[in-house]
Amino acid sequence: MADTKKVLEILRAMGRTIADEKDYLTRLDQPIGDSDHGINLDRGFQAVEQKLPGMEGKDVGSILKDVGMTLVSTVGGASGPLYGSAFMKAGAAAAGKTEVDAEGFLAMLDAAVEAVKKRGRAQVEEATMLDAMCPSLEAMKEARARGEGPGPMLEAGVKAAWAGAEHTKDLVATKGRASYVGERGLGHQDPGATSYAYLLETIAHCIQEG
Repeated sequence: MADTKKVLEILRAMGRTIADEKDYLTRLDQPIGDSDHGINLDRGFQAVEQKLPGMEGKDVGSILKDVGMTLVSTVGGASGPLYGSAFMKAGAAAAGKTEVDAEGFLAMLDAAVEAVKKRGRAQVEEATMLDAMCPSLEAMKEARARGEGPGPMLEAGVKAAWAGAEHTKDLVATKGRASYVGERGLGHQDPGATSYAYLLETIAHCIQEG
């Protein structure tokens, strides 16, 4: 599914995606957060981009660990610790591997989801990034169980991630800055769920391109 070269390619593509969607993600954050989600993530992925040349030759687990540590140290607000923890735990699940297959990818996402749940003390249906992460992971597991290959599996995950992000408009946030606005947050899409959907979509595009 992806070797270390492809992982580095995906990370560069993620940075471009976040840069392209920075303003939109920040606009989503304005009514319910600190108006900085896109700005912060963009800064983090720019820092990751600068470190990618030094990651060449490392195994997948080490690369993702480095990415996570970089995001924690450069991304402000809740996004840094959450995304950073997700990447670091995904890296731990891929420790020593120079190539990741579909099952390995799902194991990495399992670890990432658990990291976000623990770090954010959150569950699904609380208008957080988990409302995109968890449905997408479940959809990919179901696709894999049906015998789908990596491409269709990822397509199912992306579709579920976007549906989950959209669903956050119907939820009252109980975690993070968005919880301060209570029911006034209804109708507003969670920026973290949205950025996750963009990142998973980027992974899918890179894998499908070969």
